Amino acid sequence: MDEAKIRDALDAHWRASAAGDLVAEHDIYDDDAICDYPQSGERIVGRLNLQALRGHHPGKPSGFTVRRIQGSGALWVTEYIISYQGRPFYTVSIMEFRDAKVVHETQYFAEPFEAPEWRSQWVQPIT
Repeated sequence: MDEAKIRDALDAHWRASAAGDLVAEHDIYDDDAICDYPQSGERIVGRLNLQALRGHHPGKPSGFTVRRIQGSGALWVTEYIISYQGRPFYTVSIMEFRDAKVVHETQYFAEPFEAPEWRSQWVQPIT
């Protein structure tokens, strides 16, 4: 597996996602790709369905920041923050590749929460 080619495809994918370019954003996916949203119990089957779903999202993202991309071989993970209507969602995308195309993606979305005071003696704030 050509990891440099996959990394280039990921960089292009996230740039297009941030720019709202639905066509370029979905170039990374195989025609029969599967995308799972475990928190809502949904599975999207096929690149065109995934593109249509994202194109009809009522609260288009207003911000998009990739924090890091890690991976090797066929498995790659991207951690990023996506903002909807000014609210950040911390997101993890796990992508599985075959022939430099995503065949399976799982995405997790988490809203921020206030750190409880009781654990303040053991933690440091993240900037």
